[in-house]
Amino acid sequence: MGNTKIRIRKDDKVKILTGKDKGKISKVLKVIKKSNRVVVENINVVKVHQKPTQASPQGGIVEKSMPVEISNMMLMCNNCVKPTRIGVKELENGKRVRVCKKCNEQIDS
Repeated sequence: MGNTKIRIRKDDKVKILTGKDKGKISKVLKVIKKSNRVVVENINVVKVHQKPTQASPQGGIVEKSMPVEISNMMLMCNNCVKPTRIGVKELENGKRVRVCKKCNEQIDS
């Protein structure tokens, strides 16, 4: 399950490729490496019934973003503004950076 390298990080912009939110572009909130899933802002939103607690004494029905499989999204390049595959390039100082496969520019994180 967790054998693949995850090259999408928190605060990256991604485009959803499949499902009910297909075509939407949004920001990554959390990466779950163990299950190859990512929680994306306002994507895959479900209604969850919540019991009253001291933090929220009202309780009730709350909307929550659920995780999406990482294979169902692509990273958006900041430079060419297109969904792209991600490459890795090593700089002279030994640091590794993510690179857009379309425009060959470094992806900022």
